[in-house]
Amino acid sequence: MTYKGKVTNGVVVLDDPKALPEGSVVKVEPVLEGETAEERAQLEELRQTFLRFAGKARGLPSDMARNHDHYLHGRPKK
Repeated sequence: MTYKGKVTNGVVVLDDPKALPEGSVVKVEPVLEGETAEERAQLEELRQTFLRFAGKARGLPSDMARNHDHYLHGRPKK
């Protein structure tokens, strides 16, 4: 079941405060206003597609993350 609410002063406040018993363990997942279930599904599919490539590059310089502009565009190293 899903319950809606908002964060107020750093605390999640449910629209129906009696919806869950005191001490209930919950999982909070932020939802962007206007974001549809279809858009969330598309984003998740895109994440999964990119995760297939994570960690696949080999033979790169050890400072590639910090100096990618140097290696790709010739800018000075940081």
